[in-house]
Amino acid sequence: MSRIFDRIIWIVLDSVGIGAMPDAAAYGDIGSDTLGNIARRRALDLPNLRRLGLGNIKPLPGISPVASPAGSFGKCTLAAPGKDTTTGHWEMAGIILRRPFPVYPHGFPADVIQCFESRIGRKVLGNKPASGTDIIRELGDEHIRTGSPIVYTSADSVFQIAAHEQVIPPAELYRICEIARHLLHGPHEVGRVIARPFAGASGHFVRTANRHDFAVPPPRGMLLDRLAENGVPVMSIGKIADIFLGRGISEAVRTKNNVEGMQAILAAVESFSNGLIWANLVDFDQQYGHRNDVEGYAEALEAVDRWLPSLELQPRDLLILTADHGCDPTTASTDHSREYTPLLVYGKHSAAGVDLGVRLTLADIGQSVAANFGTSIAAGCSFLPQIEKGY
Repeated sequence: MSRIFDRIIWIVLDSVGIGAMPDAAAYGDIGSDTLGNIARRRALDLPNLRRLGLGNIKPLPGISPVASPAGSFGKCTLAAPGKDTTTGHWEMAGIILRRPFPVYPHGFPADVIQCFESRIGRKVLGNKPASGTDIIRELGDEHIRTGSPIVYTSADSVFQIAAHEQVIPPAELYRICEIARHLLHGPHEVGRVIARPFAGASGHFVRTANRHDFAVPPPRGMLLDRLAENGVPVMSIGKIADIFLGRGISEAVRTKNNVEGMQAILAAVESFSNGLIWANLVDFDQQYGHRNDVEGYAEALEAVDRWLPSLELQPRDLLILTADHGCDPTTASTDHSREYTPLLVYGKHSAAGVDLGVRLTLADIGQSVAANFGTSIAAGCSFLPQIEKGY
C-alpha cells in the first residue's frame, strides 16, 4: 500500500482543551473550557492557529473563523473514563480504557505506604496531594535532615517521589521508583510513578531536568507496536517515550519545557526524513494549567503560534495538532479538566477547509496515522479519506 504522506509530525499541546464534554459534571468540570476561558480573560494573538482553522472548531473570543482555512479542523472526544496524560495518550494509540486509573485525593492507603517503606528501607514524608513546587518548599528541609523521600500525588493517577539530588542521587531515586512501580498493581495500579529530583539550598529548591516517568506497560497491539511491525521509524519528543515505555520508538529526545520541545521538533524535521515524529509540549499543563497561571498559559500559546511558521514542511508531510485533555487555569480547580481536544490537520497535499466534525475518540488520530503507514489499530476511524487529495 502506498503512503499518502511520507512523514507525519504529530504535536500534542498538553492540556489545551476546547470546551467541556457532556459528562464533565461527573468530573466536577462544568464550565471548563481551557482555550475559551483563557480567551475571555485575556486577548489571544494566535494568527497562525487561526489560519489553520482554530476559530472554525467553535466560537472563541477574539479568534473568529476564517472563510478558507489552510487546514482541516475538528475536535476529539475522550472516549475513555478519566482525564489524565496516560489515558489520553493511550487512547490516541488505540487503547481505550474501560475503567480509569485510580486516584488518591486523600493520599495513599497506609498499607501501601508501609509496604513501600519496608521495601526501600526508609520512611517517607508527605503522602498527600500537592503541587510539586509547594511540597518541596514545605518538606525539603525535613527531607534533607532525615533522608526520607517525599511521596505525593495529584488529581492525576500518579505516585510521585521527590528527593534532593545530594541526598538521594537520581540513580537511587530511579531504583526506588522502580520498586514502587512493581508494588503498585491490581487496584493500586497508578498510571505513572514519577521521579522528581530537586536541587538547591533551603528556601531556593528547584526541580531539575532529571525527572523520569515509570508508566504502566501499554497493552500489545497499540499504534507504536503496529508501526514497528511495518518497519515505520518513529521519533518521540518529550514524554511520549516514557508514556509508552519506549515501545516501537526508533529515537527519543526528552525535553524539560516547550522551548526545548520546539527546538527538538525543528531538528527532527531536518534529520528524520520519513515516518512519524510524535511530540508532546508539556508547559501548558505542568507550568501553567496546574498553577492556574492564565497569563503564562496565554503566553505559551502565543509562543507556539509564533514558532509554527518556522516548521518547514515538505510536500508530502502532514502536521497534526491536538491535545490529550484540558487543564483550565481560570477555574478554582488546579486539576485536569474533562474537555474535548482540538484537532487541526495541515499538509501541502492535504485537503484544506474540511470540517472533520466531532470525532468520537482520540483514537481516530492514531487510526489515521496507522492507515497512512499501511496498518491499523483496534479502535478509531481514520479521517484520511476526508483529507486526501490528488497530487
